[in-house]
Amino acid sequence: MEITAVLIDSDVLIEVARDRDPDLLTRWRELAASGVLIAVSPVTIAELWHGVRERERPKLEQLFASLLCLPADAAIGRKTGDYLHKFHASHGLGLGDAMIAATASVHAMPLWTRNRRHYPMPDLTFY
Repeated sequence: MEITAVLIDSDVLIEVARDRDPDLLTRWRELAASGVLIAVSPVTIAELWHGVRERERPKLEQLFASLLCLPADAAIGRKTGDYLHKFHASHGLGLGDAMIAATASVHAMPLWTRNRRHYPMPDLTFY
């Protein structure tokens, strides 16, 4: 199956914004050069903006401008609720990760995350 779009999790964007992981940055550059649509959830933007250091703001703004932020609509809200119902008690799933997973699922996008254990949903695919 050819990938046409990828949803990026917060942990990946943190590494990109801070230029810390050379292997991840190589994969990021390859993805960006491939023509694949790179998307994020509003949750990811909120998580990064919440923790942004003042000196990182310009770089983060530039990074956000290069990404497609998918809207959180009713379908994503329902899927988020389904995931929370199924996985909150057993896996400690929180609202943010549930919404990111729901966004990937509803839009049939693989999720690029460094923490797959945060996403126990069997219908997700990963980049």
